[in-house]
Amino acid sequence: MDAAQADMSVTSWRRSSYSNADEGNCVEVADGFPGVVPVRDSKNPGPALVVTADAWRAFVGHVKD
Repeated sequence: MDAAQADMSVTSWRRSSYSNADEGNCVEVADGFPGVVPVRDSKNPGPALVVTADAWRAFVGHVKD
């Protein structure tokens, strides 16, 4: 099953360790989908944006820089 077919309501989501403790503005990602990374807004956990794993690595690399 790929991310487009998955029931995201039962997916385990994780936040960055850099997220603040008061449940503020956070991006959440889900693991376990080969080749893609589902991403969502923790305040509005509606539909996930699904990006390729390569695009996610590039994004994270730019944020770190």
